[in-house]
Amino acid sequence: MAASSRVAEIEVVADGGARRDEAEEQRGKAGAGAAEQPDPVVDVYSAAAYGDLERLRGFVEEGGAAAALREPDGNGYHALQWAALNNYPHVALYIIEHGGDVNARDNAGQTALHWAAVRGAIAVADVLLGNGARVEAADMNGYRAVHVAAQYGQTSFLYHIISKYSADFDALDNDGRSSLHWAAYKGSADTVRLLLFMDCNQVRQDKNGCTPLHWASIRGNLEVCTVLVHAGTKEELTLKDSGGFTPVQLAADKGHRHLSYILSNATKVSFEEKYCPGRSKKIGYAPILFGYLVICVVLFLNSIVFAPNFSRITATAGLWSWAAITLFFAAQVMFYRVSRKNPGYIKANTKRHDPKEPLMEIDINNCSTWTGNWSQLCPTCKIIRPMRSKHCPTCNHCVEQFDHHCPWISNCVGKRNKWDFFVFLCMGVATSFLGAAVGFHRLWTEPIILSSSESWTHFMVTKHPGAVLFMIMDVFLLTGALILTGAQATQIAQNITTNEVANRSRYSYLLGPDGRFRNPYNRGCLRNCTDFLVNGYSNDEEAAWPTLQQTVQQC
Repeated sequence: MAASSRVAEIEVVADGGARRDEAEEQRGKAGAGAAEQPDPVVDVYSAAAYGDLERLRGFVEEGGAAAALREPDGNGYHALQWAALNNYPHVALYIIEHGGDVNARDNAGQTALHWAAVRGAIAVADVLLGNGARVEAADMNGYRAVHVAAQYGQTSFLYHIISKYSADFDALDNDGRSSLHWAAYKGSADTVRLLLFMDCNQVRQDKNGCTPLHWASIRGNLEVCTVLVHAGTKEELTLKDSGGFTPVQLAADKGHRHLSYILSNATKVSFEEKYCPGRSKKIGYAPILFGYLVICVVLFLNSIVFAPNFSRITATAGLWSWAAITLFFAAQVMFYRVSRKNPGYIKANTKRHDPKEPLMEIDINNCSTWTGNWSQLCPTCKIIRPMRSKHCPTCNHCVEQFDHHCPWISNCVGKRNKWDFFVFLCMGVATSFLGAAVGFHRLWTEPIILSSSESWTHFMVTKHPGAVLFMIMDVFLLTGALILTGAQATQIAQNITTNEVANRSRYSYLLGPDGRFRNPYNRGCLRNCTDFLVNGYSNDEEAAWPTLQQTVQQC
């Protein structure tokens, strides 16, 4: 297989990191076994690790251990690193004020800032960087704080040091890998979104010729691959590593069949892309559906209502027939409306200034749109989108209160056109039902004379083929419309979208304090339906839910 697939899968930290973890585990065991070791704090290093500032002061100011703040312990680690790892900013500040070197390195060349990045210790990072720590300091492997943060999926920490301290998120380690390579390899979708949002280079190849998509494919992370594919181009799917293999081939080689299938489909060029490259959105199946409906109404008129080989239609059947025809044309108006109407596109950020500007311009802590969920970042539109919205790769827009992309109307279904879509479905069901009822009445009440060897079905197929064909097409259409209408009605009653139903286990805002599914927008069937029918869209205000403690107390 490819050379890159035989490459030993990259490790997060070198041996120094492993030794650090072992040392920390030993300290943890010492603290847990209180009966055997009642006092785990025995020196400045353990005091820093446990955040015991009073004991640390005692060691330094009374025990004469001030020099230890500048020297490593037996494993080569500094007291400042232990304080940074466990996010004790007050301890870190004390160590710095009493002679600790803010840029001191361990045996692997890592500084306290590297250790702070492991657990996303933002408060400690502010202390370190505010006292002269070098944000671009690299260890023996060339890892900077941005690389370590990406390796451990510390998205908030990464954003903080980029936005506040101008850390270079596109910096490369010794193997030519950026923080995006690491985030893709480790499967941190939120970190990938942030880096793509900031225009991190996603086509850069490392020493093995691998792009971030190659590494995500090797690990089989579907969500990360989806984010990278949607934010990139088809050309990136065909890039080959040093062994001559594409991400699709690497995914297949690693046994990720589903991912390989999805990536393979993403490489295909559609009819619209090939012959209509200038179109902003795909044509879809709307022309096919319109043609199908026209054929149905023509068959209904020629083979059911005005069929010459049928007996004269009764007044009642004729009345229902014209009601069906009227509904058909009304449904076509709604069909055109729902296909052409803006489903709730959110305006993309077309300004191309500093890559950090989209986030820099927004005060996340005071932004009404931002809820702290990194999936709100759209790497393609460069916006912070509201909750319940999603980027549609077909329309290439973020859609507010995204429900789904419907190829049969060649449009997305979202906040601004879901009411029209539901009315269109209801009209379609009513039209198909009336057409089927009139057709069945005409076929069943038609006087016929059958021979001894002929069945009623055979007679109708041979004598009234147009009517039978209409019934088959109409029942097929009615079945599909009923299923879709029922699904939409159920979701409207619960104030939930098709996209949320499909991703209920993946979206954090759909999980309650106990980790189980709960819909924060559900205000009861009556209220949900009233809001939708009156306002034309569902309410986005979250309902108040009890905390986990309250839930336990109620039980």
